[in-house]
Amino acid sequence: MAFSLTSVDINRLIALDRAYVWHPFTQMKEWMEAEPIIIVEGRDCFLKDIKGRWYLDGVSSLWVNIHGHNRKEINDAIKAQLDLIAHSTLLGLANVPSILLAERLVKLAPEGLTKVFYSDDGSTSVEVALKMAFQYWVHKGEKGRTTFLSLNNAYHGDTLGAVSVGGIEVFHHTFKPLLFKTYRAPSPYCYRCELGLTYPECKLGCLNAMEEILSAHKDEIAAVIIEPLIQAAGGMITSPPGYLKGVRDLCTKYNVLMICDEVATGFGRTGKFFAVEHENVIPDIMCLSKGITGGYLPLAATLTTQEIFNAFLGRFEDLKTFFHGHSYTGNQLACSAALACLDIFEKDRVLENLQPKIGFLKERLKEFKELPFVGDVRQCGFIAGIELVRDKRTKEAFGYADRIGWRVAAFARERGVFIRPLGNIIVIMPPLCISLENLQRLLDMIEESIRRLQTTGDLEKS
Repeated sequence: MAFSLTSVDINRLIALDRAYVWHPFTQMKEWMEAEPIIIVEGRDCFLKDIKGRWYLDGVSSLWVNIHGHNRKEINDAIKAQLDLIAHSTLLGLANVPSILLAERLVKLAPEGLTKVFYSDDGSTSVEVALKMAFQYWVHKGEKGRTTFLSLNNAYHGDTLGAVSVGGIEVFHHTFKPLLFKTYRAPSPYCYRCELGLTYPECKLGCLNAMEEILSAHKDEIAAVIIEPLIQAAGGMITSPPGYLKGVRDLCTKYNVLMICDEVATGFGRTGKFFAVEHENVIPDIMCLSKGITGGYLPLAATLTTQEIFNAFLGRFEDLKTFFHGHSYTGNQLACSAALACLDIFEKDRVLENLQPKIGFLKERLKEFKELPFVGDVRQCGFIAGIELVRDKRTKEAFGYADRIGWRVAAFARERGVFIRPLGNIIVIMPPLCISLENLQRLLDMIEESIRRLQTTGDLEKS
């Protein structure tokens, strides 16, 4: 559809958005007082608004876009599938794209993950994993395993099960009366260690704290759920080397399942196809979404082992069936997009070509450490977070009223770069296909925007 909008059309769209659309994770009072950016087109790493202005997409449209917008191969795959059928249920039927995609995912996944359960998004992939882990133990005769162990600062989605294993107070505290009980282990947040320790002298003391919980409550815990290597929505918190492998070892030692939520970290974001590959970890259950379709359509997959799958097998009257499903499970259009996305990984040698960009990002981020108000810079492959603080020496944080991350984002938007912060953390997560030239532009604009904080006149210098 081509857009040719007059000022009257634009003003009407803005008015309609304010009148009818409730935006996620958005304070709507402030949204309705500002002029929204309304997107009409995307090309490569850029987004075009209704006024014809282009923005560099610095956060991959919330971490989903992999190969760029309007990628011909994915467009063609969806169009070809649309000429056949858009959707038929996976309840009592199968379909070609979902079968072929399951095969591809199993071949790419760590050895031992052999079964694929489809759902719709990251939250539902986690919901599937939690229910699957719980019911597995029920079938094994251990009905007392009714809870989970997760991390502080964790984010696993917005469904109530996913929120129950979440650990971000500002997102989750409102819903506490609705949540089930879970245990929480310290986050591997070295910059703000909950245990008051210093890495590497601590020798991963946070794992010791996790072990204490597992030792005391192993018979209650169905699984440990973590985001491997980086707690994304928690503030791009990167775990120190050996932490992920240590969690796997503890799960094995205390005979609890390990769920790895690769929704944000999967599909090349960390420099390997899956984050667990960095420490040769094989989880019992792995959750995938976001980049699975290249950022085109909602799709999720929960992968698990033959052992867990076998626990659900029985006669119809045994009621061992996994009673869980979604209307659009295994949707043909989404699975076709995902297959095309995986083809591009191979054809364009995406992971190989990503390594120089990861190296460039690493070197350039070193310069950010010297900027005003920058307390910590964290990187995991092609994901980075820049934590802004009021006082670099004491690590004093800015308050919510300072809106420091949003001010940096607003400065960047003026220069044609779209980023979305996590409170005081500036997130860098562009599409993997971004050119070195555009990556440099993105970093230049973020640096310039942080420097502009010095000139606003209402912030103390650190």
